[in-house]
Amino acid sequence: MLGQWQSRRAAEKLALGRQLDAMLQAPAVELGPKSPRDLAGRHVAARGVFDASHAVFLDNKIRRGRVGYELVAPLRLEGGAYVLVDRGWLAAGPTRATLPEPPLPAREVRIDGVALERLPHALASGPAAGGELRQNLDVAAYAAETGLPLLPFVIEEHTGPGSALVRDWPRPDAGAERNQAYALQWYSLAALAIVLAAVLSFKKREQSS
Repeated sequence: MLGQWQSRRAAEKLALGRQLDAMLQAPAVELGPKSPRDLAGRHVAARGVFDASHAVFLDNKIRRGRVGYELVAPLRLEGGAYVLVDRGWLAAGPTRATLPEPPLPAREVRIDGVALERLPHALASGPAAGGELRQNLDVAAYAAETGLPLLPFVIEEHTGPGSALVRDWPRPDAGAERNQAYALQWYSLAALAIVLAAVLSFKKREQSS
C-alpha cells in the first residue's frame, strides 16, 4: 500500500508537469479591460506599468543554497485594473538591514507567465506583518490594504525585463523521481517479506514432519 501511494504521488506530479508544459506552449491569454477573472492555472500575458510604491519583498526564499527575496509588485493594466506579479528572486545583500533596489522599470513593459490562484504561503509565527518586507502576501488582503483594484490572481513571471532576477520556479513534477525511488523500496521490502514468510513456513513444515 505504501508503494502504491508513492507511485500515485509520482504519477500525479508527472501529470502536473506535463500540464504545465502544455499550458506554456499554448497561446497566452492577453490581460485587458475585458479579460476574464478566472484565469488561475492559465498561460497569461500582460502589458502595463509597475507600481514601485507598492512593491513587496517576500523574505526567506532559498535558491541554490542562497537566501534572498521574491519581488512582488502590482502591474497597472490598461483600463485601471492591477495584477500582482511575482517578478522573480533576488539575492540578499551582505547585511539584511538594507533591501536590494527593486528592478521595476518606470516605462510600460510586457510580461508573460502563469496565473496562480495565490502565492505559496510560508509558515509564519504571529500575525501577518505589513510593510515592504513580509513572509506572506494574500491578494484579497493586499487589495483591501492598498485600495488597488487587484485581479484575483498572481502572475508568476516567466519572461520580462529584469536581468538581475532569477526565475527558476519550482516545477510541479519536482520530486517525482524521489517518489518513484520510495515506491521501489517499499515494493522491494514487500517482496522480501513474502520471500522470508515462504522460507520460514517451509522450514516450519520440515520441522513438524
